[in-house]
Parts: sequence; structure tokens; C-alpha cells
Amino acid sequence: MTTLVTMVPIGFLSLLLIITIATKAAAGNFYQDFEVTWGDNRAKIFNGGQLLTLSLDRTSGSGFRSKNEYLFAKLDMQIKLVPGNSAGTVTTYYLSSLGGTHDEIDFEFLGNLSGDPYILHTNVFTQGKGNREQQFYLWFDPTADFHTYSILWNPHNIIFSVDGTPIREFKNLESRGVPFPKNQPMRLYSSLWNADDWATRGGLVKTDWAHAPFTASYRNFNAPPAQSWMGQSLDSTGLARIHWVQKNYMIYNYCTDLKRFPQGPPLECSLA
Repeated sequence: MTTLVTMVPIGFLSLLLIITIATKAAAGNFYQDFEVTWGDNRAKIFNGGQLLTLSLDRTSGSGFRSKNEYLFAKLDMQIKLVPGNSAGTVTTYYLSSLGGTHDEIDFEFLGNLSGDPYILHTNVFTQGKGNREQQFYLWFDPTADFHTYSILWNPHNIIFSVDGTPIREFKNLESRGVPFPKNQPMRLYSSLWNADDWATRGGLVKTDWAHAPFTASYRNFNAPPAQSWMGQSLDSTGLARIHWVQKNYMIYNYCTDLKRFPQGPPLECSLA
């Protein structure tokens, strides 16, 4: 069984011509699809390319990125987060282009003390500007087993999903004056690193290196063919699921942070 990895060639961005550039197995192979970018030997691939682990110790964290660039994509990854006392650690899974005016679509998992929930942090950057954070608790223990985290990015919207449940949508509102990422190809990145100056309770809880090395695990990367998602948007069921998640599990929404935006929230908050 094969799937198609699709992107718009950089030389023909104005045409938005979606073409097929490669074929690969439905459950991706980390040897074929990704490259370790930092961390010396702290990133390891097992089971013939079916499993990848990142580790963090006092000296360094680690990370990897996709070999392919994508201009619009549907990307799924199963991740099992650092178990136990993960305070101070951050595990990331995101799409990003390069440069000062880069675009970016973020999942970040902020570790916590044993027994306290992870915080799932999301953000969207357009033309180098972010400040669009939404944060959630999860309705399961993300360290006990693998769960699927998905980014859908097409010309109409960006949808963040967890185990098939949408948790956030960022619509293309360019016609109303809101920038939307659509011209810069992005790679998929992931990393595990120490951020105890801010990650847990604003930096009040530091990393306990007695629990190192910390390890996060990845498997079953999937990039379905474009025809299955290029025109996809949320239906009534998807909207109801987002409402359920945001009502019960959202803990921060930039659109309602009046202290941060005393002159009023960003434009997309009122339009969406």
C-alpha cells in the first residue's frame, strides 16, 4: 500500500500546482522519511525504521526533521510522551519554513510533575508573527501509550487534531485581512529539549535531572494523498467536537486574553 507525498514546486508557487514528488509506505519509515538534525546519538531509530526515540539529558536534547518539504499537507504522527516527572521538558512536533518571515504550525507538549497533566500548547505563525497560542489539557494520559497528533494544512484552513478529534481550527481569512500561510514550503520537525526557564508553571518548577535521560517515542508517520484532504474543512460533527474540547479542556486562548491585548484581540478572533 502506498501514499503520495505532495507539495507545490517552489518555482511555480503562483500557479499553486500540486504535484506528486514521491511515494512511500503508508506507515512511514524513519530512515527514509526523516533525518536526525541534532543531539549526537540521543536520537535512535529501531525496528527497521518503524520506531524513533528522542532523549534529553543534562548535556543535550535531540531532534529530527523530514527530508521532504510540503506546501499544504496532512501529517499524522503517533507519539508517546516522556513519562513520570517530565517537569521542565518540552516535546515539539511542528511544521516550519525558514527565515525571519517564516510560517509555522506548532504542537508543543509541556512536561509537568508526576501526577499533573501535560499541557498541549498550539500556535500558528504567519510571515514571522505568532502570538496565537491556545493551550489544552488532554483527556487521557499521553505518556501511557501512543496517540495520534495530526496537522491538516490546506488552502482553506489549518486543523489540529488528537486521535482524530479536532481541537483547533485556524481559517484562511486572507480576504478579510488576516495573513495565512500558503506560499512557503515547510518541513516537519520534532525535538525534545530542556526549557525549565518557562515550560512548567512559568519556570517555577525546574528539571529534575535525577530522572534523566528523558525519552519520547514516535511511530506510524503518515502523509495521506492530497485528494483525501485538499478540500477538507470541518463539518457539523467536527465543529461539535472542537466545541467539546474547548469547553472542557482549553486552559488558555489568546483571543480572550484582554491583559495581553488591551486594544482588543487580533482580527481573526472576531471573524472566526
